[in-house]
Amino acid sequence: MTKKMKLYDFPKAPNPRRVKIFAHEKDIELELINCDMGKREHKTPEFLTKNPSGKIPVLELENGECISESVAICRYLELIKPEPNLFGMDAYEIAYIESRNRHIEFELWMQIGISWVNGPIVGSLGIFDQIPKAKEASDKNVRSFYERLDSEFKKNNYVAGDRFTIADITLVSAIDFASDMVNLEPKKDLKNLYRWHKEVSSRPSMLVE
Repeated sequence: MTKKMKLYDFPKAPNPRRVKIFAHEKDIELELINCDMGKREHKTPEFLTKNPSGKIPVLELENGECISESVAICRYLELIKPEPNLFGMDAYEIAYIESRNRHIEFELWMQIGISWVNGPIVGSLGIFDQIPKAKEASDKNVRSFYERLDSEFKKNNYVAGDRFTIADITLVSAIDFASDMVNLEPKKDLKNLYRWHKEVSSRPSMLVE
């Protein structure tokens, strides 16, 4: 029996979800290993041998070697199974998709993260000294970025042009996490953003848990 690659995962964690969506799009089956973040299993000495940063996801290959960081894992999956292509077909498209993905990560994801860390769920854990003013600013930045996206989707069907890519996976994971866990759902009048979200969310890969 062929061993499957293992993905260290946790329910509702957005970065492992990115990998799960990507793998489903590629029709790559992964063995999901629950890493209970509530019990700090991602900080144990055993886990730190897999990823010294103590974060999930981690992809463990059949030979025991490990890859961390969601985009790095997705790049590995793209290389072992190139089709359907999700990172770009030529030099320009590869660079453009990368730039759009980075926009989402640095200009949206980072702000959602600040709101999450300074929000009520994390606050109830008593792990961090929260900064309410930081959350006020990041909430505002998230909503401003949603408005920018709505304007961009007037011209483009997807984040990086006319087809579904890794950048769409990054964005849908961000918005769903922000909506479900951070109370930062996009306003209903952002019709272009909602059109995109509805279309992308109808893909079978979005149903993976």
